[in-house]
Amino acid sequence: MKFLVAVLSLIAVAAAQDLYTTKFDNIDVDEILKSDRLFKSYYQCLLDEGRCTPEGNELKRSLPDALETGCSKCSEKQRSAGVRAVKYLSENRPTEFKALRNRFDPENKYVEQYVRDAEKEGITLNI
Repeated sequence: MKFLVAVLSLIAVAAAQDLYTTKFDNIDVDEILKSDRLFKSYYQCLLDEGRCTPEGNELKRSLPDALETGCSKCSEKQRSAGVRAVKYLSENRPTEFKALRNRFDPENKYVEQYVRDAEKEGITLNI
């Protein structure tokens, strides 16, 4: 019985490692998007044009994998924040949105899938 509990614990730890860290999940994404100063800092970080906070580095590191896997390792909070960010950028900062798409999806491999996913959420992406 102890062996079974130990194996199940190891499986749970391994499964948890397949998710992105949640230590930054309490960051107010809406505040960042609406603040020119904060947005500029994250934007420049993502484009390798400025310094990165630990949160920015984590986002930059995780974003390519999240795009490729459909955010399969995202927590619900991360997925929700991502949807809000894409909606806001598409509607309010189209130039920056295009620059980020060019950086993280230069071959437009993910655009079609995300347009369909956005439409399911009631979001029209300005692509």
